[in-house]
Amino acid sequence: MTPPRRRPASGASSGPSPAREVAVRVLERVEADASFADLALEAELRARGPSSRDAALATELVFGTLRWQRYLDWILAPHSRRGLDALDLRVRVILRTAAYQIAFLERVPAFAVVNDAVTLAPHTPGVKAFVNAVLRSFANRGVSEREPAPPGDRLDALGTRCSFPTWLVERWVKRYGHDEAETLMRALNERPPLTLRTNTRRTTRQALGQRLLFEEGLACQPTSLAPEGLVVSPGGAPGDWRAFADGSFAVQDEASMLIARLLAPEPGSTIADVCAAPGTKTTHLAQLMDDRGRVVAFDPQPARLARIGEAAARLGLTIIDARPGRDAGGNVGQRSQRVIDQPRAVAGAGHAGRAVEQHDGQPGAAGALRLGPVRPGEQERRADDAADPEGEQDQPLQPPAPRLPADDDLQEAEGAQVHRPGAPAEDQVGDHRQGHRRQRRQHRCLYEAHASPTVFSA
Repeated sequence: MTPPRRRPASGASSGPSPAREVAVRVLERVEADASFADLALEAELRARGPSSRDAALATELVFGTLRWQRYLDWILAPHSRRGLDALDLRVRVILRTAAYQIAFLERVPAFAVVNDAVTLAPHTPGVKAFVNAVLRSFANRGVSEREPAPPGDRLDALGTRCSFPTWLVERWVKRYGHDEAETLMRALNERPPLTLRTNTRRTTRQALGQRLLFEEGLACQPTSLAPEGLVVSPGGAPGDWRAFADGSFAVQDEASMLIARLLAPEPGSTIADVCAAPGTKTTHLAQLMDDRGRVVAFDPQPARLARIGEAAARLGLTIIDARPGRDAGGNVGQRSQRVIDQPRAVAGAGHAGRAVEQHDGQPGAAGALRLGPVRPGEQERRADDAADPEGEQDQPLQPPAPRLPADDDLQEAEGAQVHRPGAPAEDQVGDHRQGHRRQRRQHRCLYEAHASPTVFSA
């Protein structure tokens, strides 16, 4: 007797994962329209309203694929007769996103990745079969067999493995040596812990930690250097927490918090914050000034400028004057300090490096931020040139990607576990002690690359 066919559960869908669909759409916009990845992702998530698990996975797929794009193209190449650059944009994005999941997210089943990739592929005759063949061939390769022969040039090979442009690799190897440069690049491609900046005008760090534990069940520990910082255990999206809605904290890296601390702004002073969006450092400056004085926030991207006002209103800060354009040196009036955090390759790690590479593979393209001279008695703090001082005239790039979900969020999202090429088994995310050590190493590298300022005093 033939058994009856099983019917799909009520409400079941044969469509692709919402997370993968969102990621592909966002990455298409980034490459086709030069969209900011964080804004494109935010708009897509707002429009589709996926679950927190799908939002976490979509976020990881977008920024993970961007960070490792050069590496992914390298390991995909042997499985396609056509070069990836010759493929349709959507097909190229689908292949990269799927390869990232197979290579880096070990607990995401490869068959589910391939099936969704084929579903998302265009209906052009032969395209779905092509995507299926490439990804099944790729998935059948073991980890040790995945990487093809590296480029013959030593620096080109290092840049390919670490997913950084070769010109930046050459610069850092010359300055730091091969091993230190590789450590720096791998650290910049790591996912940082979730860190919050306490809004000390409304609460204390200790009170905020206790509140998050009581309301959200989150374990917190104080940051080692920033006196208002808290490192928070995974537990959903910070924007959904009640303490976020009432302005008790902002999400900010500890290294980023140190910029305003090093500037040491005085209440009543006037500060120009250049390339200020989305306003994290801007609001920190206003907070340290006890909301007395003036912070003029410039940004050349109008779409991002609105976020400064939103953040200031939520945190209860009133002294921020957000303006489109650039601080050319003469349109602020009397000021005592200027903060420059110009987005460039050194701050944004893998994604920023690839953006530079699109300009003939070299820095120095037209359009770099031009600033007026430092005035007598004025201080200038640069947050962007410690690891790459020669890059001061480089092409301004997309800012560093927004914070990524923590490892436990990914494990919850389809049971994903992060894997890094070349890392021994005992150094994977599953070993929490090793993960903690990696976070400490990463924090040190990020601080050196992003937080140490150059001070100019006339």
